[in-house]
Amino acid sequence: MSWPGRLRGLTGLSATGRGLTGRGLTGRELPRRPRPYRVLVLGGARSGKSVTAERLLAGRDRVDYVATGALPDAADPEWAARVRLHQQRRPPHWATLETRDLERVLAAPDLTPGQLATPVLVDCLSTWLAGVMDDCGLWSGAPGADKALAARVDGLLDAWRATRRTVVAVSNEVGSGVVPGTASGVRYRDELGLLNTRVAAECHQVWLCTAGIPRRLR
Repeated sequence: MSWPGRLRGLTGLSATGRGLTGRGLTGRELPRRPRPYRVLVLGGARSGKSVTAERLLAGRDRVDYVATGALPDAADPEWAARVRLHQQRRPPHWATLETRDLERVLAAPDLTPGQLATPVLVDCLSTWLAGVMDDCGLWSGAPGADKALAARVDGLLDAWRATRRTVVAVSNEVGSGVVPGTASGVRYRDELGLLNTRVAAECHQVWLCTAGIPRRLR
């Protein structure tokens, strides 16, 4: 099974349905002048969190959209459908970066003034974590997997704190639903909950989307 498919098994994520959200958001909720500014948008599956994040950056001349999920292929049509939906919704002048190297995107020392002035939208931390857990060998029980995962998460948090860019990150809130039926599902839920908590603690704004309605928590 591909890791996008494994992610759906862990969390119950689905690629079906089209949510509408962000009603009332204008893009003026965030500072317009380039500056370090960190925002987290949380929500359950199909809650409208991605659309909310996109609308928070509405009207920007340029946005670096960081897609952290696996590249779509014919082996997983449901994942490919989800990716197509996000691509079709994206403004054509936004740049898409397909990478899990968030440390470099957020805080590389050689970022140019133009890059520093360009907001970043990370969609999403949930797929980033699932991919990193796979890279570290968590699912196969590789030696040192726990230590490798902790290092990757710490590296992301260091870059999140140090970034000089405006960044909006999307993540799933998976702790309020059904208790996962597998040990791997429980581990993923717990790791994502801890990651969300640590990221939120370093944010200027935190939003929660429920049933298509975004609400600012901070």
